Amino acid sequence: MADLTYIEKANIEIFLGMKSGYVMDFSDRTFQEFVGEAVGLDINDSKYHYSSNSKANRLRQFIKVESNYTFGKLLSAFCDYWLSKVHIGEINYHNDENLYKECVKIADRLKQESIVEHIDAIKPNTDDRDFKLLAKSIRESIEKNEPEAALDRLHTFTFKYLRELCDKHKITYDKVDSLNAVFGKYVKFIVDNKHIESSMSEKILKYSINIIEAFNDIRNNKSFAHDNPVLNYHESLLIFNNISSTIKFIEFIETQIKKVNEPEKIQEAWDDLPF
Repeated sequence: MADLTYIEKANIEIFLGMKSGYVMDFSDRTFQEFVGEAVGLDINDSKYHYSSNSKANRLRQFIKVESNYTFGKLLSAFCDYWLSKVHIGEINYHNDENLYKECVKIADRLKQESIVEHIDAIKPNTDDRDFKLLAKSIRESIEKNEPEAALDRLHTFTFKYLRELCDKHKITYDKVDSLNAVFGKYVKFIVDNKHIESSMSEKILKYSINIIEAFNDIRNNKSFAHDNPVLNYHESLLIFNNISSTIKFIEFIETQIKKVNEPEKIQEAWDDLPF
């Protein structure tokens, strides 16, 4: 359920023109299309049916059913749509300026509360179209509150992510190496090269190799990778949060490595100048 105060709900209803049962200027068809494109959900689904089943009532039920993040994303899309109407002159910006700004703030707050704390870390580390689509599909499953449906793709993503890091740092591995073996080689690289400051962080990372090893079993026997009974929601969420947190930390380490290497690259460029 989206976490909104009474005042926030009132402002949203006024901004979207919901008093008369409508939502902005959408027809039933365009409303369904807009919500589907914004958050990948069908606003005509029976779970959103409420009272007269008007567009406004379906949106009110949507707010009751969906997470903060999902409604925040939809509200943000409504704000963008409103602004597009301003740009083509169909709406006077100053008439609802304060409501627009308030709804943008509400949307931003709600979008910060994903069921997976570091879902933003699930993004490709190379400019590969298939990798981008993989990351996008994982994030969409989280936005739909379905972590158990994306465990196999999260495993694939993590494997590709770590292989790309090994290639970047010239860490050798075999194609037959398991996910935990590749991760172990990356951890050894950052530890040996003094990119970890504390012994506790080093121990956490080394223990994470065992956790990653257990992820292989989840992928093979508890996900949609095969014809399996899928792992329950809460354990799937625990795995997602653990893996995304690890990737978020790796992202930080990679940023630090880049900062260290940048002066060396600049010096090499100077050394190559023909004077």
